Amino acid sequence: MIETDSLGNDLLRSAARLSRWASRNASFDVPFAQARLLALVDELGPSRVSVLAAADHSSQPTITTQLHKVEAAGWVRREGDPDDARASVVSLTEAGQAALAGVRRARLAVLAPALDQLDDTGRDRMRVAVEVINELLRAATEATDHTTS
Repeated sequence: MIETDSLGNDLLRSAARLSRWASRNASFDVPFAQARLLALVDELGPSRVSVLAAADHSSQPTITTQLHKVEAAGWVRREGDPDDARASVVSLTEAGQAALAGVRRARLAVLAPALDQLDDTGRDRMRVAVEVINELLRAATEATDHTTS
């Protein structure tokens, strides 16, 4: 269990450091909090504000403030929730998808030179690491889905 805890903490810390480093060194026009919200909507698909707030570990007023900003920029749209007339569902617009793609391109532009310095073996190891992380995410998502349904 201690080895798993250590590995899990190392993985989370490294992934977070890499993401922060790429964002900190990238140049993009979307404020970071708004870029994070666009990425969350992209990941979750059309979602209610309460779902976005829970997924971001934020309050609904915090998410609502950011939603007003990205909605004013034309990056998201709100539509009535077909399951609850009192609620709305937030989804990305084409402009939002383009803004998020720009953020991702800017972050990749920062990371690409470091990846280019890897030799073939290093790139192969990186591909395997990405595959393992994706497998881990699939398994974790499935486990979470089973416990919440």
